[in-house]
Amino acid sequence: MDDFEKYLRSNIPSVESFHPIFNDALSKMLLAGGKRFRPRLLLSVVDAYNPLLLKNAYSVALGVEFLHTYSLIHDDLPAMDNADLRRGEETLHKKYDEVTAILSGDALNTEAFYIISKAPLRSDVKIELIKELSFYGGIGGMVIGQAIDCYFENKILNFEELKFLHIHKTAKLIAVSLKMGAIIVGLDKKLQNNLFKFGEQLGLLFQIQDDIIDVTEDEKEAGKTTGNDENKNSFVNLLGLDKALQTRDEMVKKLEIEANKFDSKLSNLFVQIIEKYFKN
Repeated sequence: MDDFEKYLRSNIPSVESFHPIFNDALSKMLLAGGKRFRPRLLLSVVDAYNPLLLKNAYSVALGVEFLHTYSLIHDDLPAMDNADLRRGEETLHKKYDEVTAILSGDALNTEAFYIISKAPLRSDVKIELIKELSFYGGIGGMVIGQAIDCYFENKILNFEELKFLHIHKTAKLIAVSLKMGAIIVGLDKKLQNNLFKFGEQLGLLFQIQDDIIDVTEDEKEAGKTTGNDENKNSFVNLLGLDKALQTRDEMVKKLEIEANKFDSKLSNLFVQIIEKYFKN
């Protein structure tokens, strides 16, 4: 277990009350694990440029993980994907009840910004971090993406519309994780924006990979409900599995080229990420 994972597990939120199950529900999906892909992107940028700030950035990375976990809890709800399994565990509405799942997600959403507000960083930096995460984790990204995904279920989108959906629902939170790392270490605005654009493409690749997993792995391998995208606008449903695999491989090559346009600190980082998550 690495230092960030230890930090996360020692900073699980809880509330003093006589509610018999709420704290258990609040902690369950965090303790279930996961790739921690988004917070690790943030921390990797910080570590590449200013390792002395790494521990100060842990609470910001934790805020990103809280927000992401809230989105998974809500994504699994009966009104959305109605999934039974997440991170190898029963989803919260299945283990407890739908109200508990909704409120646990709500709590993690708001707690994300509370913990960032307490980070040992300058106030102007924290304001910028909160601004970015609240926009791209909200109506500027994930929320509008989820709204489109649900509204157009059973209705076929074209390729550009499909990209718009998943860039917003999935990719922008990945992109802003990179940008937030850049904000913490004070990288210039141009590099911040270039990192964000790279992150959007990385996030789109992440989604294509996820759509492929939905039809090629069973629930035990994936750690979540699979075969659940039959009526969804997924890349596999639109392109077919072979074309989706081809698109993924083409995107991997494109991102490797884009990665090498950054300085060596970032290019080495991105090549390692691509190798770890998309080639193995």
